[in-house]
Amino acid sequence: MALEIRQDLRLTQKLVLTPQLQQAIKLLQMPQLELSQMLNQELTENPFLEEDYGENEFESPQETESEVRETDYDNAEMPFENLSSFDVEDYFEERSSDGRDLGYFSADAEEQPSFELFYSKKEDLYDHLLWQLRLINAPDNIRMIAEQVIGNLDDDGYLRATQEELLAFSGSDDQTINDAIALVQQFDPAGVAARSLQECLLLQIKAINLSGTLVENIVLNNMDNLQKKKYPIIAKQYELPLDDIMIAVRIIEGLEPRPGRLFSSTDVNYVVPDVYIHKTDSGYQIVLNDDGMPKIRLNNGYRQLLTRKDSLTKEEREFLKEKLRLATELIKSLDQRNKTIYKVADSILRFQQEFFDFGNSQLKPLNLKDVAADISMHESTISRVTSNKFLACHHGIFGFRFFFSSALQSDNGDVSSTIVKEFIKKTISEENSQKPLSDQVIADRLKAQNITIARRTVAKYREELKIPPQSQRKSYI
Repeated sequence: MALEIRQDLRLTQKLVLTPQLQQAIKLLQMPQLELSQMLNQELTENPFLEEDYGENEFESPQETESEVRETDYDNAEMPFENLSSFDVEDYFEERSSDGRDLGYFSADAEEQPSFELFYSKKEDLYDHLLWQLRLINAPDNIRMIAEQVIGNLDDDGYLRATQEELLAFSGSDDQTINDAIALVQQFDPAGVAARSLQECLLLQIKAINLSGTLVENIVLNNMDNLQKKKYPIIAKQYELPLDDIMIAVRIIEGLEPRPGRLFSSTDVNYVVPDVYIHKTDSGYQIVLNDDGMPKIRLNNGYRQLLTRKDSLTKEEREFLKEKLRLATELIKSLDQRNKTIYKVADSILRFQQEFFDFGNSQLKPLNLKDVAADISMHESTISRVTSNKFLACHHGIFGFRFFFSSALQSDNGDVSSTIVKEFIKKTISEENSQKPLSDQVIADRLKAQNITIARRTVAKYREELKIPPQSQRKSYI
């Protein structure tokens, strides 16, 4: 069949994400802090946006859109020529005309030191070890490789670079590399520059002068049984009473498995609620959190400047129109974001009324589809709203996703998996540590509460809660 080129006219339907819709979706899934930073950036870049301090009544974006489309412009209060001719020198002259010294260029003013000079940086592990290296007396080639070793330590203080990588970096030999590693391993904190947990513990045992003791032998030869808490097997191997083994185990448990933790510079992330639900005499009140969030509005000065036909070139007018359009769409998207979050919070409140009344024990199964159908929105929209959002009530602060959980069958109807997890957590916390409960026993106790659940499901939920199995929870003390 011969190939030919021809033109066809086809009518198709497809979904197109307009820039306005993309911005609305982006704002919808932003957490509180990120949104605040974005708004501050927009206030800096867009001249039509200014922070609203509640001085004047806000004008709606719909009114502004109509102004942009108008062909007949009103006269501006201040001619554009006056604005363009007003420079920095006039500003300082006007500000100091009342006799006040602004202090910017005063000849007699003493220059103050920069605040950056007072900035203090917390000492990290690298600085602490490098300070010790500079005080040590060692050959230059070993000092150079030791500095490379320090630079390859992770936040926990472990050496992650292999012998081959250190050889490639330094161009030295194995003996020099080993001498440099041994030099760093002498530094504080004890156990630093180890290549495994076992080596880390052995370095600390050496530092407290317990080399050659039962403590060192257990770490050298019985790490697997030690981690699984199979202490009777260790006692049988060394033909010692279990009490002697437990004394050694207590010493090992007092060692630091992550020696670099004290110098960690990890920032603490604080949760900022997006929604507050207050319990009042008449019911519950939903309040969106706007603390620290700049309230934006349109700048009337630039809007009036845009109405001057003879004051702007075509390029300037197009630039200002585009900035006005972006500012208007941003305000509308923010309003839509707040309304959507409020609707989702209100729907969660209605579905989980018993939780807000009585606490975790009354949490019901809930999925995104239920909320989407309740407020007539798509599930993907609900997913974006509930992502990285938090809700504060008198029971505490919870992520929006906390209220969504799968359903488990029981004799009394469906039960939330969150309630089952809370039951497992509470049951294990109250168990006898010398006789910990197995997953089957926990499943039987759930069955006694009319919740039928398999043993493997208990094990799955226990692992999600980061609770070790029965053998590792057993205590011999």
